[in-house]
Amino acid sequence: MRHAVFAALLTLAATSHAAERAIDKEMIVSAPIDAVWQDWTSKAGIESFFAPEAEIDARVGGAFHIHIDPYAEPGMKGADDMRFMALQPPTMLSFDWNAPPSLPEARKQRTFVVVRLFDVDGKSTRVTLHQTGWGDGGEWDKTFTYFDRAWGNVLANLKKRHETGPVDWTAWREQLQRAHAAPAK
Repeated sequence: MRHAVFAALLTLAATSHAAERAIDKEMIVSAPIDAVWQDWTSKAGIESFFAPEAEIDARVGGAFHIHIDPYAEPGMKGADDMRFMALQPPTMLSFDWNAPPSLPEARKQRTFVVVRLFDVDGKSTRVTLHQTGWGDGGEWDKTFTYFDRAWGNVLANLKKRHETGPVDWTAWREQLQRAHAAPAK
């Protein structure tokens, strides 16, 4: 009996640690799957909803550099040195990802994002996003909270891109230019 209880406790402990913390988001986009695939795998696509500048080389190991702040120093632009991990056109892509520059300890590490696309009716695509690989302690909780909000915004921009057109980054760029021109405090 004692061994059975111990074995049950070990099994419970193993399964409680097996479920890794993850961010999961989903959005229906009013566009065919091939168009949404292009949004995620081309420079023009990324710049239409995700960031004002990008370097995209849609192949395994290729660049997936997303420049949220194109005026920042190299290494501080956003997801500067990310890469595609896998591509299965037109249904799945994955890439590594880092924390924003404001969280430098977590930024030294990488998480992993998997985006899956599902044809709904030939005119719409269900997009799911799964981010995993989170650490514990330090800045990880702040990073998790940041991306739990940020990925929702990214997917909302993707949806809007197909409803009302590409994001106009003009005001964002002007705000960044003013911030970079201001004297350091």
